[in-house]
Parts: sequence; C-alpha cells; structure tokens
Amino acid sequence: MDVAQSVTRALDKVIELAPDVVLIAGDVFHQVRPTNTAILHAFIQFNRLRSALPNAEIIMVAGSHDTPRSSETSSILRLFTPIGVHVIDADAQALEFPHLDLSVLAVADNQHERPKLVPPGTHRWNVLVLHGEVEGMLGTFSSTREMATQEIPLEDLHASKWDYIALGHYHVYRKLGPNQFYSGATDYTSTNTWAEREEELKSGLKGKGIIEHDLETGTHTFHPLDSLRVFIDLPAISAKGRTTDEVNALIVSAVESIPDGIDDKIVRLVIRDLPRHIVRQLDHKRLREFRRRALHFQLDTRRPDPISRVSGHGSPGRRPSLAELVRDKLRERLIPSDVDREALVELGVKYLKDAEDRESASTSPVGGVDG
Repeated sequence: MDVAQSVTRALDKVIELAPDVVLIAGDVFHQVRPTNTAILHAFIQFNRLRSALPNAEIIMVAGSHDTPRSSETSSILRLFTPIGVHVIDADAQALEFPHLDLSVLAVADNQHERPKLVPPGTHRWNVLVLHGEVEGMLGTFSSTREMATQEIPLEDLHASKWDYIALGHYHVYRKLGPNQFYSGATDYTSTNTWAEREEELKSGLKGKGIIEHDLETGTHTFHPLDSLRVFIDLPAISAKGRTTDEVNALIVSAVESIPDGIDDKIVRLVIRDLPRHIVRQLDHKRLREFRRRALHFQLDTRRPDPISRVSGHGSPGRRPSLAELVRDKLRERLIPSDVDREALVELGVKYLKDAEDRESASTSPVGGVDG
C-alpha cells in the first residue's frame, strides 16, 4: 500500500510539472507477473497521467524485474500501449518526435542485443533512456549486483553525444556524469533498505524522488517525495562485557528514545558482540511488543568475532577456502531478526560440505574402472 501511494504521489508531481516528455526507466513492477491489485493501480495511475497530460510523450522501458526471461511470455508493460504510452520491452527503439526536435533511444534490460548507444536521428535534442547497471553505478553502501546483470562500460554510453541520459536500475538518486543520472526508486523496495538510507543521508538526499531536466537551459532538479513511512536506524549498541539485564535495558532505552514512539514505523537496532546465550535470555516478551507496535522492528544481533576472524585465515598470502568465505559472508549479510545467525552459518557450511562430498563421489573411480 505504501508503494502504491508513492507511485501516486510521484505522478502527482509529474502532472504538476507538466513536462513535454515523461521517461520511465524500468521496473514499473517488482515482478514479471504482478498481482491484480498492482496491475489495476498502475493502469489507473498511468491512465490518469495520460489524461492530465494529453500532449506529453510518455516513454517506458522494461527493467530487470518486469522483463520475462522466456520468449513465450509477453511483457505486462504492453498493457499501457493502448493508452498512448511508448512501451519498449524487446529490441531497443529509436523514437523520433519532430514536433519537439527530439530523438530518443530507448533501451530495455533484456536478452536482446544492445545497439551501439549513439543518437539515432538528426534532431536538435538527443536523449538516451536505458535500464541497466552502468559502470560506477554501485555506491559505497549498495548491496551486491544482480547475478544476471552485465555491467555496461561507461565508454559505451558515448556520453558526449547525448544531451541527456536517463538511467534506471539503481534505487538511490545518483549522478554518474554531467548529463547522466539515475533517478532512483519511488519507495524502499530493494534488498538492502538500510544501506539505501545510509547512502541518502551521506549524500544529503531527503529520500526518494523524481528528476526534472530542461534540455534548453540545462537546469536539473531532483524533486524529493514526502516519505510515507518513517524509517529509523537506531545507533548500534555494543553488548561486550554486559549482562543480560544491561542489554535489555539498553534495548528499551534505545526504543524509547524514538520521537513519538515506535508505532507504525520501520525500525532497526543493531547489537554487536552479543553471545548466543544472551540472545536466548533477552526479554522476548518486550521484543514481541515492539514488533506488534511497529510496522517492522528488526533486532539485528551480531555475535562477537571468532578468534579465527581476528587472526586471519592461516598464513599470510593464503587464499581463504570456500567454506571460510561462505562462513564470513553469512556472518556479515543482512538477515531477518528472528533468524539465528550462527544456526544459519552452520547450515550453510553443512550444505557446502554435502555438495562437495557428492561432487567428490561422482568423480571417483568406480569398480576398478579408470575414472
């Protein structure tokens, strides 16, 4: 419901600005087959946009989330074609708008061959709208790139040939060059919301928003959208050397420090150096109360670093084993608050060993015959 309202607010702002061209750089939906509720809401909102701006050119490219990976599956985005939206979900398209003296090369994120990214026409203004992971996109706090995504080298953009490059995929507003921008998402829907929040704060951003760019004057404005939900990342607590009662008291104190309370907010509290036996002894009745009142309350408990982590993996210059890498990654990754981190680590290492044992068995000589 929050995401739906954020989309509505974003389009409210677009209608208020009344641009000549609206660029939607992909990931309209979170999945190839969205729910009926999401489809209905999106259709109503984009139909409203078309009615409010009857003369505007609306261009929508498919993103990594709403692009089918099978040629037998059609794109849900084609739903918007009958209401006058230029939908690009397969091969890239060069769109010409003579009345605006404008050429737009629209490139979706899919398995189709990407064309050379150079202006397609002879008009005064040339714009590239592209969904994808461009070199330099990932910020300091971003999570790992998507497995199926192939990074686009910056030089492939041919930036100097374009008047403006509108990029989609990254969830935080980001400037890659004088004329290259990611607008970011309209709400917090990634796998690493807290990293997004930290990056926005470090960049001086007020949250999510949309971009307004004037080709004639070069004026560029990021319009922040009012947040529908309060996100609070409380200062981390160290449990080193503390008793269970002391840790419980610190948790309560941190939560009670939130202005206007915890109700209906999204809250995270990280506790470092917390041994497993103290985790079991925490005041879980109080924690359940916090989770009931907040929209989401995450108590992120992190155990003390093992001695092996402090001393390193063996002798200097030795590469860590795959098991060591898996163990370390699982100890660092973001997990739900009700998941036992060490149990997750143990299970991950066990699965790895099982896979290695099966691989070893399948490649061993059988019955005296050479393998």
